[in-house]
Amino acid sequence: MKKSEIALVPQETIESKIFFLRGRRVMLDRDLAVLYGVETKYLKRQVKRNIARFPEDFMFQLTKDEFNNLRSQIGTSSWGGTRYLSYAFTEQGVAMLSSVLNSDRAIQVNIQIMRTFTKLREMLMAHKDLKRKIEDMEKKYDYQFKIVFDAIKQLLEPPTEPKGKMGFRALKKI
Repeated sequence: MKKSEIALVPQETIESKIFFLRGRRVMLDRDLAVLYGVETKYLKRQVKRNIARFPEDFMFQLTKDEFNNLRSQIGTSSWGGTRYLSYAFTEQGVAMLSSVLNSDRAIQVNIQIMRTFTKLREMLMAHKDLKRKIEDMEKKYDYQFKIVFDAIKQLLEPPTEPKGKMGFRALKKI
């Protein structure tokens, strides 16, 4: 196996660092810095020095609400001393990072990230194709199968209700 084919970071780790914000799949600056093996402030400095390479559809800064929402989803332990709002990089922004972080590790990790984004896009397309096929079948068959098709559709749709907070809650003292 060639050096370039060795997986630096497990694909599951990369997948867990991809979030859906503002209708886009993004990765946060702090997660990318860890994957690239650099400090977050170094990554941000390189981006600011090359800001013309990062238009708004490549990178954007989180709002306070988005930041707090992500922090509550991820957990606060690793976000403790953050003073600045994070930057979110779209797939194109992550690709552009390889041109400003010019190290062997950055290039190899970037290749892995691009492959992960591609895999997620393929999975999403397969999901859409499956949903369309079920809808086509539903049109062909009569009412007796409607219950089955409705159940399958519910399984394919993401939950619309927000999940409750995880953890234990103290009971009120009487």
